Amino acid sequence: MDKITIDNIDVEVISKKIKNIHLSIHPPDGRVRLAVPEKMNAEAIKLFVISKLSWIKKQRTKYKIQERQSVREFVSGESHYFLGTRYLLNVIETSGKQRVELRNKKYIDLYVRPNSSAKKREKIMMEWYRKYLKSIIPDYIKKWEKIIGVSVDFWGVKLMKTKWGTCNPDDKRIWINLELAKKNPRCLEYIIVHEMVHLLERHHNDKFIAYMDRFLPNWRSIRSELNEIIFESSSWSY
Repeated sequence: MDKITIDNIDVEVISKKIKNIHLSIHPPDGRVRLAVPEKMNAEAIKLFVISKLSWIKKQRTKYKIQERQSVREFVSGESHYFLGTRYLLNVIETSGKQRVELRNKKYIDLYVRPNSSAKKREKIMMEWYRKYLKSIIPDYIKKWEKIIGVSVDFWGVKLMKTKWGTCNPDDKRIWINLELAKKNPRCLEYIIVHEMVHLLERHHNDKFIAYMDRFLPNWRSIRSELNEIIFESSSWSY
């Protein structure tokens, strides 16, 4: 992996056996990653990054705003997301079971003990997200095992800072990011398919992309919701 710096922005550059240029901005701090065809030369890479500086800066600014907004106290009136929809949090003190409930299309009710800490309220919310994901992931895996022709021996949900999912092809093990509970369900399904395809092809090469095109033809449009964009490389000399 190489690194170039343009206008005080560090860009990780990876040369791979691919046809297109993959430019992505990653949470939580707006890390910039560029995957390029192996034959693309350094000058062409530099010119490409310069041509996309406006877009890169715009996306990094979004992450900085999100990072500031991500400091949550879990108090009434805060905005929280579930399945791609924005809800207002309503904290209700209770001596009964601590829980989370969707009241309607506008509010998430969080039942907690009086004087509970922000950390405790967050934990209850995260467990609610986790429980939901664990309730629906098995059906997705079962569906796609038949379509892709692979089997998953283990899957789990955990909070990850820089990846939406991971796969260990040797152990047939996949992990899904807890944050996906906040996204549209199609994003979750896309990540599950993506990780399961790694059971057929370990690397992000043309073979992997061909599998994705075959199994989930609209995967690129879904991926755009997860902050990555692909540029055709035909107009770039290398």
